[in-house]
Amino acid sequence: MTVFVVVVYDTLAERNPKILKTCRQYLHWVQRSVFQGELSAAQHRSFTEAVKGVIDLEYDSVLIYRMQTHHAVQTETIGQEFSSGSPVL
Repeated sequence: MTVFVVVVYDTLAERNPKILKTCRQYLHWVQRSVFQGELSAAQHRSFTEAVKGVIDLEYDSVLIYRMQTHHAVQTETIGQEFSSGSPVL
């Protein structure tokens, strides 16, 4: 069974490249510090462990929103879409 996740992070600038690389290994980049995609239960466990390994748990914040399917999510973009190209750090 897979779940659809949206991940939002806020980290110290020096850790941005590490969390960005970790998220890109599992998910699709959507906007600056926002990623989304489907993960199996094993991938979700692996992803959360990888995130814990690259952030400072006392300072940084990573939010993971889980849904059973991406069809349950309605997305509206106002302004420029950032989903193509490289993220700006």
